[in-house]
Amino acid sequence: MNTIDELIKKSETRIFKAVFPNTTNHYETLFGGTALQLMDEVSFICATRFSRKKVVTISTGKIDFEKPIPEGTIIELVAKVQEVGRTSCMVKVDIYKEEMYNYDREIAVSGLFKFVAIDNDKKPIPIIDKN
Repeated sequence: MNTIDELIKKSETRIFKAVFPNTTNHYETLFGGTALQLMDEVSFICATRFSRKKVVTISTGKIDFEKPIPEGTIIELVAKVQEVGRTSCMVKVDIYKEEMYNYDREIAVSGLFKFVAIDNDKKPIPIIDKN
């Protein structure tokens, strides 16, 4: 049997992307909407890996765009379950930006995404099974 802490650890999810011109605005930085879409995707994967159930995004918390993410950088999205409720979980996502040709790396964006587990009728169910 897995404890909640073990499930949280095993479900941490990381995705790497290169920031290309088709994802940037006229300032040559990553579109905020693109960052949000990537964050929702990685947090969904994390919540699914945590619960192994159907989950849907029900809310986002504060999203902090701390640093611009320029074209030509590599980003890493890291998602980790932060809180667990009866039918829901909160996933924190950090986007780290790193230069392609040196080792500089820093957090650029952080945010929270809340998911609820649902059954086939789209009704909330327990996020994890208790044994």
